[in-house]
Amino acid sequence: MAPNAKNSSWWGKDTRKGTPVVVTMENPNFSVVEIDGPDAAFRAVDKDRGKNAKQFTWVLLLKAHQAVGCLSWIGNFLWALLGTIKKRLILGQGVGMENEKSKGKLLFRVILGFLVTALAFLGFEVFAHFNGWHYFQNDNLHIPQTWEIQGWLHNLYFGWLGFRADYIAPPIQSVSNLCVVLFLIQSADRLILCLGCFWIKYKKIKPQIQGDPFNSEDLEGSGYEYPMVLVQIPMCNEKEVYEQSISAVCQIDWPKDRLLIQVLDDSDDESIQLLIKGEVLKWSQKSINIIYRHRLVRTGYKAGNLKSAMSCDYVKPYEFVAIFDADFQPNPDFLKLTVPHFKDNPELGLVQARWSFVNKDENLLTRLQNINLCFHFEVEQQVNGVFFNFFGFNGTAGVWRIKALEDSGGWLERTTVEDMDIAVRAHLNGWKFIFLNDVRALCEVPESYEAYKKQQHRWHSGPMQLFRLCLPAIITSKISFWKKSNLILLFFLLRKLILPFYSFTLFCIILPLTMFVPEAELPSWVICYVPVFMSFLSILPAPKSIPFIAPYLLFENTMSVTKFNAMVSGLFQLGSSYEWIVTKKAGRASEPDLLAAEERESKAMNHPPLHRGVSESEISELNKLKEHQESGAKPPVKKMNKLYKKELALAFLLLTAALRSLLSAQGVHFYFLLFQGLSFLLVGLDLIGEQVS
Repeated sequence: MAPNAKNSSWWGKDTRKGTPVVVTMENPNFSVVEIDGPDAAFRAVDKDRGKNAKQFTWVLLLKAHQAVGCLSWIGNFLWALLGTIKKRLILGQGVGMENEKSKGKLLFRVILGFLVTALAFLGFEVFAHFNGWHYFQNDNLHIPQTWEIQGWLHNLYFGWLGFRADYIAPPIQSVSNLCVVLFLIQSADRLILCLGCFWIKYKKIKPQIQGDPFNSEDLEGSGYEYPMVLVQIPMCNEKEVYEQSISAVCQIDWPKDRLLIQVLDDSDDESIQLLIKGEVLKWSQKSINIIYRHRLVRTGYKAGNLKSAMSCDYVKPYEFVAIFDADFQPNPDFLKLTVPHFKDNPELGLVQARWSFVNKDENLLTRLQNINLCFHFEVEQQVNGVFFNFFGFNGTAGVWRIKALEDSGGWLERTTVEDMDIAVRAHLNGWKFIFLNDVRALCEVPESYEAYKKQQHRWHSGPMQLFRLCLPAIITSKISFWKKSNLILLFFLLRKLILPFYSFTLFCIILPLTMFVPEAELPSWVICYVPVFMSFLSILPAPKSIPFIAPYLLFENTMSVTKFNAMVSGLFQLGSSYEWIVTKKAGRASEPDLLAAEERESKAMNHPPLHRGVSESEISELNKLKEHQESGAKPPVKKMNKLYKKELALAFLLLTAALRSLLSAQGVHFYFLLFQGLSFLLVGLDLIGEQVS
């Protein structure tokens, strides 16, 4: 028993006098303890001392239980994965094959050729390994003489090693070194962007509005005149989201006589056209200045739609235009937070707001997209906006000065990235851009891998198309040399061309090849340490997603095949680079939106609706809509998950290379190839996004 406070002085005076006492317990479950002084019991004791056989057994049982639990989890995961593979690959239940153009099949055939060659080499390597042909040093070669055929195979294998070392390894090593250099350059660029973002946060740099222009008590702001603002909502067959986007835009806080809303409907489905017309008519009866517009000749996709709308005579008095895609829901104060930045800033052409996502936690795919887009807005757009006054327009949630659009040539239909096209041309004409990181517009990210893949293909093929078209104009423009260098070297080449090239070539082609050609080496720091560090930097703007750093790294490498294919098709103007497929939406609304909708419905029940004079054409449209709703819509098209051949072929290639790495005892390479191969397998089986039961 420890001494109390009264006896502490006596206890402290006690020295080690007397004879040491040895206490021995006869019970074998207890240990022998030797006490040679009064404070010996309070000394540090070795951890291993005092453990008996029974305690040691319990520790082993506990660790065994943990190991069995871990193995059980892994086994259940693998069993579920094998069951899914059986259903989707062998039985073909609930899946469809990806539709590929003839140009897209070329890359698949190349990957398939690599896979067949790798399997042949793997079989040969395994045969040599089990026959004891240790071939890495010529002195250790053991030539068997038992069977003539075995000696012939051994000589053939030895000749293959010499040919491999002299003719195959050098070009692979050269391409590998080139990709490593590009990888380091891109990593340095990303690190500099992150440092720039940290500097902005540290200095609290952000665009400011002078005073409060909407505060009537402010002497300077009391005379603020609201400019004429045009709001455009381009859409095409957006049945799931049209209602919430039109509703959000119609509730923007801006004088009604200074605001015009254009709903630019390019839908080719008459039933959807009637639904959108009915929604526009509903808000029109509530004194909202809103117009429905449908093109008879639908050319140029979104760019043609916007260009056609800007040619209307009634938009000429308007000074600014705000653009929202059909799935965007701006807050009521959106224009009050963006339009005042144009005041006393005649060189400002664009104010871009940030996106926020209502469905970012829906599944693993949406979480990984949130990481990418948070880095894009928080780091790339903000840094480029602060230090260069230039960034790529995101196509939505932005306000343009109409004069800047007109001076830059307006909307052009030459590429599938009309937003980046107009931004580059405006930058070349001297217009400046502002990015507002604290102003956000709610939207959706694709929930299915099919929709996400098509979106990424358009986003990565379009910039290469634009680069070919804009390069002469960039070189001959009057902007400074540094801005030209930033535009050509960083904006286009490094971030749009080099990134998908080295990512696909290095991690999906060169790395598996080095397993079969060990003379061409790829350092471990290229495979593991630098990518992990870069992924950590990319995930910092979304700190809640840090647990997903490993899936993020693997998924980015998996998407490299789509981005590389898109980059090549855009650079060489192949057929698929001109495809525009509207990204499928789920029509999800946030909790505040649902509450606001419920509040509006309750108000509508308590108060009679406000009706204006209704024309005969509007009455006929309402009658058509009612007839269509009574007759019933078309049966929905059956949805199904798909199989992606390129991703599956790469999965088997990487898993084959992982098996080969076991023969060389390359630990880091094996684990990376294994998990990267499983990542490709999950994506190829369409297991990462929305699952259709």
